[in-house]
Amino acid sequence: MSEQIEGRNAVLEAFRAGQFVDKLYLQDGCHDGPVQSIVREAKKKGTLIQYVPKEGLNQMSQTGAHQGVIAQMAAFDYSTVEEILQRAKDKGEDPFLVLLDGIEDPHNLGAIIRTANLAGAHGVIIPKRRAVGLTSVVAKTSAGALNYTPVARVSNLVKTMEALKKEGMWFVCADMGGQTMYDLDLRGPIGLVIGSEGEGASRLVKENCDFVASIPMKGDIDSLNASVAAGVLAYEIVRQRMCK
Repeated sequence: MSEQIEGRNAVLEAFRAGQFVDKLYLQDGCHDGPVQSIVREAKKKGTLIQYVPKEGLNQMSQTGAHQGVIAQMAAFDYSTVEEILQRAKDKGEDPFLVLLDGIEDPHNLGAIIRTANLAGAHGVIIPKRRAVGLTSVVAKTSAGALNYTPVARVSNLVKTMEALKKEGMWFVCADMGGQTMYDLDLRGPIGLVIGSEGEGASRLVKENCDFVASIPMKGDIDSLNASVAAGVLAYEIVRQRMCK
């Protein structure tokens, strides 16, 4: 699938054909009939819409004929949280999910999806806003893991966590100020929460976690790359599950 579609008719047909549009860019001040039709379709699908100056669209354009409309497509289809939970149920396993709060680097997202697959996680959940989607770079970096590990995209990560708690899940968040991961019981239905590369998990997301886990570090710098931290904690979960 092309990662970018340009032009009013092409973008409108993409929506009507059921293709997943990660983000819709519209030219500032462009509100005529055809554009409003695109906006209606985008809102039906819950697509993020961003208005940008014409100069910005010109820079983004690959064809030089964007007509005030550019759609960024997902390289892979998204799953749903329900489908991910069903995947765990079908395997007869306690759900193991990886939730990402604001990962913006596609290489980090791809690496985390790859780790999630190898660690036996049943799926990955990402937010719609302030986070990278399933771009072609993510797909490439995942080294094929996107073919096997479903990714759900949700409007509100906190509400998703609250709903999952009602299903019996609990959450552990990676943070330097937490309790050492070796002192925590990480078994059972669990969601591993990894925050953004720069600021970590947001306050509300962290507050909705049951535990905050830190990774022991002995070096001279104070933090790990987000994808590396995800890998370390994911495999502590794997170790504890294997030692039942």
